[in-house]
Amino acid sequence: MANYEVAIIGAGAAGFLAATQAARRGLRVVLLEKNRKPGVKILMSGGTRCNLTQATDRRGIVEAFGPQGSFLHSALSVLGPDELVVLFEAEGVPTKVEPTGKIFPVSNRAVDVVEALRRMLERSGAELRLDEPVVSIERAGDGFSISTPRGELQTEKIVLTSGGQSYPGCGTTGEGYAWAKQLGHKIVPPRPALVPLLSDAPWVHELSGVTVPDVLVRIVDANVSEAKQQPAAKPLAERRGSFLFTHFGLSGPVVMDVSRAVTARPDAGAWQAVCDFVPALHEQQVSEQIAAGKQTVLAAIAEWLPKRLAEALLAESGLPGNRRVAELSKKHRNQLLLALKRMPIPIRGSQGFKKAEVTAGGIDLREVDSKTMQSKLCPNLYFAGEVLDLDGPIGGYNFQAAFSTGWLAGQSV
Repeated sequence: MANYEVAIIGAGAAGFLAATQAARRGLRVVLLEKNRKPGVKILMSGGTRCNLTQATDRRGIVEAFGPQGSFLHSALSVLGPDELVVLFEAEGVPTKVEPTGKIFPVSNRAVDVVEALRRMLERSGAELRLDEPVVSIERAGDGFSISTPRGELQTEKIVLTSGGQSYPGCGTTGEGYAWAKQLGHKIVPPRPALVPLLSDAPWVHELSGVTVPDVLVRIVDANVSEAKQQPAAKPLAERRGSFLFTHFGLSGPVVMDVSRAVTARPDAGAWQAVCDFVPALHEQQVSEQIAAGKQTVLAAIAEWLPKRLAEALLAESGLPGNRRVAELSKKHRNQLLLALKRMPIPIRGSQGFKKAEVTAGGIDLREVDSKTMQSKLCPNLYFAGEVLDLDGPIGGYNFQAAFSTGWLAGQSV
């Protein structure tokens, strides 16, 4: 039976840094990973490029997480975005900042990130055991007994970095919640976040593949507000960014960022994504340009939007594209304005955990000491990464939270 001072469960972003930091302190550390290779989700992320973090400061990361963000203060104080970039660049992974603020490896290769993490781990002296899933965790005195298909391990402390339930093909299937619950923790019900949304509107499916670089999307409950006829009630989520029509509905960064409002109430039944396809222009500006135009309606709109989308919006609004703008009645001009600035798209739900980039929900943050990542209920048990009830927007925020909480947990055990 193997004995360790620290066992880390899950070799992802949080697990790698937790194991490395703990081993650097001279502790006997084992990192257990159920997959045959580590960092599988890292390898898949960012279109296999791995968006490491966001070009902002600690405060920017905290604010991006909303009410949950304050939990990250201590973790970010030991490893903020700048320190993370320095860490990887020192390990031979130069980075670049893209116009969206996303930070990627210059090589655009997520595999370079995983290889850098493996090198750091190997130098630290931690032991990495692959293809070794944890079957059970039991309390053994002040420590723990971990059962795997290869036998029993005894450890004084555990850092649970097993991830959430998003992209289950990566191995993140939610076992960590069951172990934490068994050890006394409350689990905030997990749900998909940063996930594409489903729509049954035929015109949306016909636009599959059309991208609009700048769209303001508001998620509203149609039972509360008739969004097409009047300004919506306060939206449950609102974001602006790149938008993609798909064969199943809607995707792109802006849609994924507002998706958690839908997954929070999956049975609400009347969701709408109210889209402003020309957010750079106020409604008055759009009205004035429509009234002054001498072109056909289609030609005027196609100056702002992809032609296929312009045609679809006109068809949905019952407007003739070949008529000159100046010939439109006041009623038709108003219909055109609504199509451009407040177009409601019915939402049926999301693509679920299978396509979600992160998991909302998880270990209740109130039961974890944010200064150390240690459980307040079970001594010598620590948490880091996506297993916690932490989820931020698209753009590297979630990886930053995983790296930072993992680093802090490794320093604290």
